[in-house]
Amino acid sequence: MLAELTPPPAAQARVGLPLQASAGPRLINVAVIGCGYWGPNLIRNFASTQGARLLAVCDLQPERFAKLQQQYPAVEFVSDYEALLARPDLDAVAIATPVSTHFKLAQMALAAGKHVMVEKPMTATVAEAQELVALAAVQQRVLMVDHTFAYTGAVRKIRDLVQTGQLGELLYYDSVRINLGLFQNDVNVLWDLAVHDLAIMDFALGQEPVAVSATGHAHLKGQQEDIAYMTCFFESNLIAHLHLNWLSPVKIRRTIIGGDRQMAVYDDLEPSEKLKVYDRGASLQNGGLEGLRRHKIDYRMGDMHAPHIAPGEALQCNTAHFIECIESGQTPLTDGQAGLRVVRILEAATESMKRRGEPVSLFRA
Repeated sequence: MLAELTPPPAAQARVGLPLQASAGPRLINVAVIGCGYWGPNLIRNFASTQGARLLAVCDLQPERFAKLQQQYPAVEFVSDYEALLARPDLDAVAIATPVSTHFKLAQMALAAGKHVMVEKPMTATVAEAQELVALAAVQQRVLMVDHTFAYTGAVRKIRDLVQTGQLGELLYYDSVRINLGLFQNDVNVLWDLAVHDLAIMDFALGQEPVAVSATGHAHLKGQQEDIAYMTCFFESNLIAHLHLNWLSPVKIRRTIIGGDRQMAVYDDLEPSEKLKVYDRGASLQNGGLEGLRRHKIDYRMGDMHAPHIAPGEALQCNTAHFIECIESGQTPLTDGQAGLRVVRILEAATESMKRRGEPVSLFRA
């Protein structure tokens, strides 16, 4: 189903130990942990994913079960996570709980021999992410992060444009991701919204930043930072800038990726033509005696086209890929290493924000 999602060479080089493939054609029994905001979406998709059987749903607040029990009468609803992990008929868990709980729940699941899909960001610290990656390797179990945007048709097309060189040398990634709320209690706006763009960049651009700078402010007393600006620096000419905001009167989800050949505009709120490619740009021209005295900027104003984007729900593609990786033993496109790279940037950006924007290296000794 996901044959077109073959990892790029850079991702293939990051693949670690081989994973243990499941034997036989039986269904993969999955439990979803957490049925608050995002959990019901995972429940719906795993319930319809080929090769999977939604065995159980777990949450510490049983009052959340009422509506779901009507929709999924064959599914067990439980509140004891440890008892659930002890079940020999459970193969995998999908964790959709607050970020502060991701590490403990994923660690327990991997230690119990279960495959794990965890919501983004994978953990609250780099040290926790590194421990999960190491544990998954030792246990030979799939550790996958739900970087949902990596499974959208638009972002997959952006990756293709980058890999085939259609955009040329990448110059900038500029994103605005703003809306009114939802305020989070355990993470700031960076960890809530920037994680999406960082996952897109990690999947599609084929380059890792070497340093990050961030500024932000908390405008509501006692709350996390609600507005932030992040800049990622790369060894190449590429620079990335993210604008994140929980206090905007309008919702905007727009990203521009500029290359020296073409430029792509990705608007996730567009009902159609989410991705547009512009044959436009600027170049420096010089020559002759005149060129010795001054340079001339040459502007290219070409056509725009909207590439065909394959239909389908990204989360369904995501859950299907998780099951496929368990069955085949292949490494997920958004594996634990991808989750670690994103958490490393977020942790450094948080440190930079405390220093009022001082750049922080991502490869400190």
